[in-house]
Amino acid sequence: MQGEAIKILFERYGPRYRAFVTFTVILGIVSMLLNATMINVAIPVIMGAFGVGQDTAHWLATGYIASMTVAMLLNDWFVRSFGMRATYLGAMAIFAIGAFMGGFSTNIDVMISGRVLQGLGAGLVQPLSMVLMFQVFPINQRGKAMGLFGVGVVVAPTMGPTIGGLLLDGFNWHYVFFASVPVAALGSVLAWLFMPWRTGNDPKPAFDWTGLTLLVLFVCSGLIGLSSGQREGWHAPIVSVYFSVFFISFVAFLWWEWRTPEPILQMRLFLNKQFAAAAVVRMALGAGLYGTTYLIPLFVQTVQGYSPTRSGLLMVPAGLTMMLLMPIAGRLADRLPRHWLILGGLCAFGLSSMLMTAAHTDTPFWTFALWLVIGRIGLAFVIPTINATALHSLPSHLVSQGSGAVNFMRQMGGAMGVNLIAVALEHRTAVFSHALAGSQTPDNVMTRELMAGMSTLLSQLGWPVEMHPIVALQMLGTSLYAQANMLAFRDVFLFLGLVYFVAMVPAMLLRIPKGATVVPGAPARRGGGGAKAVSGAHE
Repeated sequence: MQGEAIKILFERYGPRYRAFVTFTVILGIVSMLLNATMINVAIPVIMGAFGVGQDTAHWLATGYIASMTVAMLLNDWFVRSFGMRATYLGAMAIFAIGAFMGGFSTNIDVMISGRVLQGLGAGLVQPLSMVLMFQVFPINQRGKAMGLFGVGVVVAPTMGPTIGGLLLDGFNWHYVFFASVPVAALGSVLAWLFMPWRTGNDPKPAFDWTGLTLLVLFVCSGLIGLSSGQREGWHAPIVSVYFSVFFISFVAFLWWEWRTPEPILQMRLFLNKQFAAAAVVRMALGAGLYGTTYLIPLFVQTVQGYSPTRSGLLMVPAGLTMMLLMPIAGRLADRLPRHWLILGGLCAFGLSSMLMTAAHTDTPFWTFALWLVIGRIGLAFVIPTINATALHSLPSHLVSQGSGAVNFMRQMGGAMGVNLIAVALEHRTAVFSHALAGSQTPDNVMTRELMAGMSTLLSQLGWPVEMHPIVALQMLGTSLYAQANMLAFRDVFLFLGLVYFVAMVPAMLLRIPKGATVVPGAPARRGGGGAKAVSGAHE
């Protein structure tokens, strides 16, 4: 349905059309994903402005990712029903409305609602963009195509904290929401010129309302259950209800999607061993990418006392590294065994997280930046390679659904990852605080020496002697909480590192012969005629 329009656009613009599409796609992706992480540096300020805790504020990140996750599975239906151009422009409009809601909000609920709308728009754009890139590049350049696509997908979340920090320090949190709107507007103009439109008069496919309902139910109940567990207690009846709803709706969703003729998630995709393995790896990467971009600004601001701008600048070297390496990695994916690139990248990402377990209050800026660069080098090689491998393993008629599914898995990993990180961080901080407080007894020599030192300091500052024990205890409590918080961050970094190393197991299954096309239920074959048909032979 889009193929005829793509042919017309190639005839109109010639080989330059690929460059026009690439720029349009990257611009749209950047505008959407900047907001996914730009907000992270503003969370401490927003918490203070609205008087909310971490358990509420993290929904600014999680709500965005969750709605984006749901929308990714709707992309295929919207494209088949309205075409790429109309879907893209509609998604941009939804995104802009959400941005203005967030920027002008006077309470946290309106702000979270705006973030949900932004996520819906972003979720429709990403799979659509990936499929279009896959279609306009020939089969022997699809690694390169995914490398270029990955520049926007990964660099934008990486650079988001930097831009957010500059806006926050130079203006206020309102501008963090407005910043990407001009970019989205320019992307919409270019989309009108270069996006293919719907051709033909084929009837719209049936919409899977049951699947959508079950999808929203299990995603929301799972995320709310995770956030409520820490706040209400994991044995609270309401938390048990949330997780029961999650389990039942998740199983029902899988059952329904397997049997319905027009599913929003084509379950038969996962009969393809390579695609299934790629989807699992993407889920782990989603948890890692969004987890680190949420965790690191929070760590350096709360533990090391960084300003929002400084915390954002910490991400710049890693972002620039990825920007340079991503296209190179995409080209290598067309020439080298892809599973080795993926395994090497996962190893580097895991090593980066393991190094961060040594972080403390005095870790130098450039040491932390180097650790981040190591991880982003790994990501630069994994992202385009895993995308090309996942879609290349599918026959042409499943590429669109495959794009939605693999992006869905990435975002599901991101949504669950950010939530789990927030829960784990709060839980481990409480555990360490209790343990450290319990060790502070009168018999503890270090405690006595610390209290004596604090008393001497207070005397020098002119505090009355009778106030020394009270103030010293308060200072000790603050110091112990800061130490507990730092230890909790270390534990979470360790958890993320283990996730990447575990992801190397399914990555071992991604050994696909160069030039092979893998169809579910059939052996790999040389050539790639079916996949090549997707490109429309525009070579």
